[in-house]
Amino acid sequence: MKVFFKELIVAFCALFLFSAIPALAQKTPDELAKESEDACAASASTKPTPQMIVDKVEKAAALLQKEGKAAFPKFRGKDSEFIFAGTYVWIHDLSGIMRVHPVKYKMEGQNCVDLKDSTGKLFFIEMNEVAKTKGSGWVAYMWPKPGEKTPSQKVSYVKLVKVDGEDLVLGCGVYDMPPEEVQKLVK
Repeated sequence: MKVFFKELIVAFCALFLFSAIPALAQKTPDELAKESEDACAASASTKPTPQMIVDKVEKAAALLQKEGKAAFPKFRGKDSEFIFAGTYVWIHDLSGIMRVHPVKYKMEGQNCVDLKDSTGKLFFIEMNEVAKTKGSGWVAYMWPKPGEKTPSQKVSYVKLVKVDGEDLVLGCGVYDMPPEEVQKLVK
């Protein structure tokens, strides 16, 4: 009987130790955001095209419709397929609450509806309006590139997606596009 309890205790300790290892290996939000930002920078030599942006948002929408909000972690970190070509996919809801922002995680849980760009544009309101009225489309605004503080011209594709019964907006953008191309997209 003593041997049985000894083996049981050893097995329990081993199980506890091995189950605790993944928890110990989890990254902090700061580490994950830095990793996401570094992945953006590392992939920036590839110039994203509007079609590439649309394709990634569509793929993200399909993933969320299949896996629901449980897929949110797949939008962060160096191995995310949604961090590519110097950009990333983010997710917010129609009330303006940021749900996933791989680079600026401190925005998550914050209401961004009143956020203005450097020109005074309420771009989250415009994004939500495009998503609600058209289902998807492009919005131009000023936003800092990953790793920078100064805003640059950005044009983002947004799409309304129902996830776990809730309407969410997925978005992804591109910087440094010629103004005439931006105008074609936002029409």
